[in-house]
Amino acid sequence: MESQPHHSENARPRKSRPAEAVLMETSEVASMLSMSTSWVYREASKLGLKGYKLGRGRNAKVLYKKAEVFKWLEQQKVR
Repeated sequence: MESQPHHSENARPRKSRPAEAVLMETSEVASMLSMSTSWVYREASKLGLKGYKLGRGRNAKVLYKKAEVFKWLEQQKVR
């Protein structure tokens, strides 16, 4: 007797949800803060935002954790 994979007729295909991005590009951070990308590159480390460099040379991207950006932004709230 040959074994065949069991497929249920009632099985529904999984609906794939787009994964929420964990990292933000420098341009996204700049846009969100209404600042220039050069400002983000220059000031991020001074502000405690750690960048993650992906790639090498001119084509390298610096990405930031979205949660860290929002946490930093929340700390800037005027009281």
